[in-house]
Amino acid sequence: MFERSRNENPSDKRERAIPVELRMVDGRILKGRFFAGAKRQAYEELNGPGGFIDFQSYNGDRELVSKASISAVRLTDIPKANQLRRGNDVDEFDPHSVLNVPRGAQWEAIRETYHRLSKLYHPDRYANLDLPDEVKGYLDAMSRRINAAFSALEKPHQVQREFARAKSEPIYQRG
Repeated sequence: MFERSRNENPSDKRERAIPVELRMVDGRILKGRFFAGAKRQAYEELNGPGGFIDFQSYNGDRELVSKASISAVRLTDIPKANQLRRGNDVDEFDPHSVLNVPRGAQWEAIRETYHRLSKLYHPDRYANLDLPDEVKGYLDAMSRRINAAFSALEKPHQVQREFARAKSEPIYQRG
């Protein structure tokens, strides 16, 4: 029959996920990561051959995005919280794992988890304590990661809420 070689699957060649915020020509903002070759920089991938980039939003949807439909790219600097990490896993930013919520979780569960974690890691809570620099760095990085994760998961919810609000308003009112 047919044999599938590793060279036929382009995602096998892509080894590095780069967190980005894409501003599309139509005004939408996509938050997620795009995949680049292990030794390629983001600008090399965006300016390189081919008309599409392999993009995965933070909710897990993966798609090919046309480079022509992108008006701006902002590299998101997600702080790495690896000072006190257990094990040697790769530090890819996944908002669901940062907030420790499953994919497809209800919005209220995400929001409650965010509030609980943001209170736990808030810098003011540890401001008066004499902590080692590594711990202060870890707490600061975790606070920024939690905020970035919530921001990434909040955007689709805001779009749905706006769409529902716009749909509920009357199209025409007699004045």
